[in-house]
Amino acid sequence: MTNENQTITNENQFFKAGGTLSLKDRCYVTRPADDELYHHVLAGDFCYVLTPRQMGKSSLMVRTADRLRREAQLGVVTIDLTDIGTAPLDQWYVSVLGRIQRQLRLSVSAEKWWIEKAAFTPTDRFTRYLREVVLTECQTKVVIFIDEIDTTLQFDFRDDFFAAIRAMYNARASETAFERLTFVLLGVASPSDLIRDRSRTPFNIGQAIPLLV
Repeated sequence: MTNENQTITNENQFFKAGGTLSLKDRCYVTRPADDELYHHVLAGDFCYVLTPRQMGKSSLMVRTADRLRREAQLGVVTIDLTDIGTAPLDQWYVSVLGRIQRQLRLSVSAEKWWIEKAAFTPTDRFTRYLREVVLTECQTKVVIFIDEIDTTLQFDFRDDFFAAIRAMYNARASETAFERLTFVLLGVASPSDLIRDRSRTPFNIGQAIPLLV
């Protein structure tokens, strides 16, 4: 192989066109957002990264999640909503909670728990599982990254979902366990697109993380 061909091969191994960069991809460029998101999450702030596509949101999530696990020893969950797709309300929530259960290695089945708590509303069940199961079994802080949050635009129940996140943040004043739970939302929509009822939005109490090139 000539030096020129070797150079081309090395460049092809270094660069990756499109898609989420894995931890082993060397072409990832660290930006101020990396430290900003990391430190805000450590402080317990609800954060959101809402920018156009191909700006590195998912790659930022992958690296921040890994750093939080390694350096801060936190319980971390990463959820890509495109993997869940379109589903009826109950199935959608169970799919989200199921990913939380598996990644945190919780003992309580999200699906069975959901059925047993059928007397409560879906958003109440979602909140209760996080409080009664996640924050009971996990003694560390827990960070839940939800990527491709713009997929919720197709759901009528999205206002209730975002309102539940806000309610858990506000509940820190009376239920200290919620101080150990933090959400990070990532997607391409604007806050005003995601939730129609501005009085219930979590985005006016959250920390926006700008992705500057």
